[in-house]
Amino acid sequence: MSPNLRGALLMAACMAAFTFNDAFVKSVSDEMGLYQALFIRGVASTLLMVAMAAVTGGLRFNIPRRDRMMILFRTITEIAAAYFYLTALFNMPIANASAILQALPLTVTLAGAVFLGESVGWKRMLAILVGFAGVMLIVRPGAEGFTVYSIYAVCAVFCVTARDLTARAVSSETPSMTVAIAASFGVWVFSAVGMLGEEWQPVSTGAFLSLMGASVLIIGGYFFATATMRVGEIAFIAPFRYTSLLWALLLGLVVFGEWPDFLTLLGAATVVATGIFTFYRERKLAMEVAEGAEQGAQR
Repeated sequence: MSPNLRGALLMAACMAAFTFNDAFVKSVSDEMGLYQALFIRGVASTLLMVAMAAVTGGLRFNIPRRDRMMILFRTITEIAAAYFYLTALFNMPIANASAILQALPLTVTLAGAVFLGESVGWKRMLAILVGFAGVMLIVRPGAEGFTVYSIYAVCAVFCVTARDLTARAVSSETPSMTVAIAASFGVWVFSAVGMLGEEWQPVSTGAFLSLMGASVLIIGGYFFATATMRVGEIAFIAPFRYTSLLWALLLGLVVFGEWPDFLTLLGAATVVATGIFTFYRERKLAMEVAEGAEQGAQR
C-alpha cells in the first residue's frame, strides 16, 4: 500500500472517530457546560493514552528541540480549534457549522502547496472542488444563519489547517502517540481553566457513559489526525475529510431517525464518488510505478 493510500485510510478513520466523538459530546450539552464535558472527557482520554503509550513505548521525553516547539504550537492550535468549533456547534445550526468546516480540504491542500511546496495537479484540485460541491448539496446553509458563531467556525478552519501543517513538520523521531497525548493534555488543561467560570453540574449515568465513549473515540481522533499528516501527499489525502459527512448522515438516520432528502443523498453520492475516483487514481499510479520499476529491473 502506497503512503497516499495509507494516509487516505487514516484520514477516513480520523473523521469517523471525531464525528462519533462530537455526537457523544453534543448528547450531554443539555446536562452540563462545554468545559465540564471536555474536562471529564480529557481526564479519561489523557490517562488512557498515557497508559497505552507506556505499554507500547509510544511515550518519549527525549524529544528533539525543534519537535518540542512544533508540538507546543500544534497543541495550541488544537486547543483553539476545539474551542472555536465546539462553541460554534453549541450555538448555531449544525448544517452551517459543518458547511464552513468542510472548507478544510481546500485550505489544507492550498496551504500545503504554498508552505510545503507540494504539487497540486488540476485533477486533484478538481476532485476537491467537486467534493466540496457535494458537501454544499448536503448541508445547504442559508445566508440568514450567518452569525458571530459562523466566524468562530471560520477560525476553527484556520486553526485546524495550522495544526495539520505543524504535525507534518514534526520529525519521524517523535512518535505520533506522544504528539496526540500533548494535544489531549492541552485541551484538558484548557477545560480545567474554563471550569473556574462554570458551576459543576451533576453527572447522570447516561452522560457519564457518553463521555467515556467520547474519551475512547477522541484518542483515535487525536492519534489518526497526527499519523495522517505524516504520510502521503496532502492534496491526495485532503478530500477524504468529506467522509465525516457520511458518518454524520448515518448517525442522523440511526440515532435521530432522520431520512435524508434527494439533494442530501445526491451530495453524499458525489462525495463518495470523488473519494473513490481519487483512491482509484492513486492506486493505478502506484501500480504503474511498480510495473515500471519491475520492468527496469528485468532489463
